[in-house]
Amino acid sequence: MPKLDGIGATKQIKTLHPEMVVLILSAYDDDQFVFSLLEAGAAGYLLKSVHGKELIDAVRAVYAGESVLHPSIAKKVLSKFARTPGNIVEEKPEELLSKREIEVLKLVTRGLSNKDIADELFLSIRTVQGHIGNIFNKLQVSSRTEAVVHALKQGWVTLDDIALP
Repeated sequence: MPKLDGIGATKQIKTLHPEMVVLILSAYDDDQFVFSLLEAGAAGYLLKSVHGKELIDAVRAVYAGESVLHPSIAKKVLSKFARTPGNIVEEKPEELLSKREIEVLKLVTRGLSNKDIADELFLSIRTVQGHIGNIFNKLQVSSRTEAVVHALKQGWVTLDDIALP
């Protein structure tokens, strides 16, 4: 990108259109680059080695409000934002979210789709979408990825809570 890098472009897009989702497709998996893009508001990050069908599925997923991370990127993110025992938690989830929203957020961190969350909690998909919208509003985020990063930073979830493939 000749005039603006991906980080700057993502920041600009999210500033001008906070409701818009950004999916990054990059050849780079440098930690600082990845973290800067996610902190800028990217909803997903894939490496260019991804297959065509996976890319199409990822576009559909972020459009539906889900987050998409290449497995190696997900591992980096979880490791970076995992709380260590000595860290101080600034806020408790129950101070911001309802009990049901906390349940939904924990299932989001496990990578479950809205349908899978609905099945797990015996709710309709529309109810799950409503809870996720409330979580986004209360946490002041615009993607599942940002919500998960926030939960990890606050210590609301740990790597033990997340089942990685």
